Amino acid sequence: MAKKLAGTSSNVHFHDIPDVILSNIFSLVTDTRTRNAVSLVCLKWHLLERSTRKSLTLRGNIRDLFLLPTCFRAVTNLDLSFLSPWGHPLLDSSPNPVLLAQLLRNAFPSVVSLTVYVRNPSTLHLLAALWPNLRDVKLIRWHQRLPTPIGSDFIALFEHCHTLSSLDVSHFYCWTEDLPPAFEAYPYIGACLSRLNILKNSSADGFKSHELLAITAFCPNLREFLATCTFDHRFIGFVGDQTLLALASNCPSLSLLHLVDATSLSKVRADPNDEGYTSEDASISHATLADVFAGLPLLEELVLDVCHNVRDAWPALEVLNSRCPRLKSLKLGQFHGICRSIDYRPDGVALCQGLESLSIKNSADLTDTALVAISLGCPRLSKFEVLGCNRITVIGMWKLAYALQKTLVDVKIFYCKNFDAVSSLQALEPIRDRIERLHIDFVWKNVEQSEGQTGSSNQPGGFENFEAGKRGIIREERSVRKKCKSYALGNDNLFLSRTWNKLHYLSLWVAAGELLTPLSLAGLDDCPALEEIDIKIEGDCRDQPRPSMDAFGLSSLACYSRLSRMNLDCSGVIGYALTAPSGRADLSLWERFFLSGIENLHLNELNYWPAQDMDVNQRSLFLPAAGLLAQCGTLRKLFIHGTANEHFMMFLLRIPTLRDVQLREDYYPAPENDTSTEMRVDSCCRFEDALNSGQVPD
Repeated sequence: MAKKLAGTSSNVHFHDIPDVILSNIFSLVTDTRTRNAVSLVCLKWHLLERSTRKSLTLRGNIRDLFLLPTCFRAVTNLDLSFLSPWGHPLLDSSPNPVLLAQLLRNAFPSVVSLTVYVRNPSTLHLLAALWPNLRDVKLIRWHQRLPTPIGSDFIALFEHCHTLSSLDVSHFYCWTEDLPPAFEAYPYIGACLSRLNILKNSSADGFKSHELLAITAFCPNLREFLATCTFDHRFIGFVGDQTLLALASNCPSLSLLHLVDATSLSKVRADPNDEGYTSEDASISHATLADVFAGLPLLEELVLDVCHNVRDAWPALEVLNSRCPRLKSLKLGQFHGICRSIDYRPDGVALCQGLESLSIKNSADLTDTALVAISLGCPRLSKFEVLGCNRITVIGMWKLAYALQKTLVDVKIFYCKNFDAVSSLQALEPIRDRIERLHIDFVWKNVEQSEGQTGSSNQPGGFENFEAGKRGIIREERSVRKKCKSYALGNDNLFLSRTWNKLHYLSLWVAAGELLTPLSLAGLDDCPALEEIDIKIEGDCRDQPRPSMDAFGLSSLACYSRLSRMNLDCSGVIGYALTAPSGRADLSLWERFFLSGIENLHLNELNYWPAQDMDVNQRSLFLPAAGLLAQCGTLRKLFIHGTANEHFMMFLLRIPTLRDVQLREDYYPAPENDTSTEMRVDSCCRFEDALNSGQVPD
């Protein structure tokens, strides 16, 4: 522990560093397990770590009051939403809820930011009065709203927390009619708010125009506003020109504006042969957009996902560049004509030179030349997403990646007709050694072609054109920018390195019934830094025959030695939870197919969303899944976003390192009453007691 400081001749012990400096060092450590390890070094470090801990997520069962920590008195950000049993009323499980609330207040007296699951209004009635200095509150509820008076869910919060500056109800199911009366009753709360998130992820209902205008009128000082709404002019209360102008007038200090059509949050993948235009146009004119942008000069992040055509948008986007000089992040949905790119000259969105993040969704006429113009006009882009843009090709994406190779580290290519897994990776070759986060669709139409590319003289014409195009681009760039020193221009390979050196996060979309096994064939076999993978599986299995293969292919991920976290989302898979018709497979067999091979991975953390039967609103863990998960010998955290039988959960006790397990029904509508065969409150308590009784080899 003794270290010699630079410029001194004596040995100085680490403990000789003043406590103030040591506290600043500890406050820079954010990883929870690292902080816990630091606190075990000695008593002094333990006290310093506890005194500098600012954020805490409380786990465990609310009934175990003797386990409530009392050493984190400096915590300012407290998350109570994951207490067990999850989703049940927080304080109702105690015979004396007032005492329990007071114990929480005494243990965490400095809290100013709170996240809590509010099953009924009584929770906030007790907690809000004890923490009157709350400034940042996030409410969560996936269960249905109780038949209480309109606005009653917010009354206690607004009545006691007069310094509230941020409110997030994006995962809180309530009626859209609840908020305006609450703000009207407590106008000083609206005046204090600087951030309001009312993106309704738990419901398909969006806010009507008059509700948005009422809310923003009560909250004139908002700097961040996120909301779902309806842009379809065929519905009463749609958002059009007048609403957008009034919104900009009500909140002129906005730095973040996020407006999303409600159908966008639940919309299924469209027909790949669709041209990209919707049947109806949005009632939003270019002049209105220009006036809105002029009225919001402080904008730094803008999201407009309207789900209805906004045609020839390039003039308005040029105004966006001139009127909002601070803009760094932009997402556009169903905007067409965003960049004309005549002779590759930047125009429209390509003139937003300060952009660092750009997402383009369902732009029917976005072309390769537009991508080139964007890459030339937006040289600071570090994040780029294209979703549902069917006219762009590998060549255009390759040119963009090549031009932005010094800055681009986060790319998402989602549901673009001309891109499969192989072509997506080919298009990103210029940034192979720099990219850190990547999402692609695992569509395998060109796997056979990719296998024959190396060492074959009979390559498909499309691939020859792709290679020729790349060489032509390189010659052009050599003469203009001289950027090609790091590339090898051979006949077969363009780049010296085939390794994805910095890729630490990978996201994949896979159609139900397809295999993950060709992952290495696409060129992702060498990812030494990959730590986290997110797999989204979607499709209707009711019309599909039984899986022809034994396994989906998770075992192929074992080649990634640093892979420790996985999100396996099968919630988009629809099937039969009960007996399937003859010749079809029920969900238990599909779960076996998806999870087979997971025991070969060295995962520390797993989030798993079971497949669902929409007819009975059931997302349950079946016997094959429980048995396969129980073989994951290195798991420390396991979160199942659904229900399960108690005896299936007991299988998980075989995992020697398992420390944190929870069932979370975080989908709407969450089951109101657990059946006799699913996990109930007593079932959760028995499982947690059995889990906590074991020794975890730390």
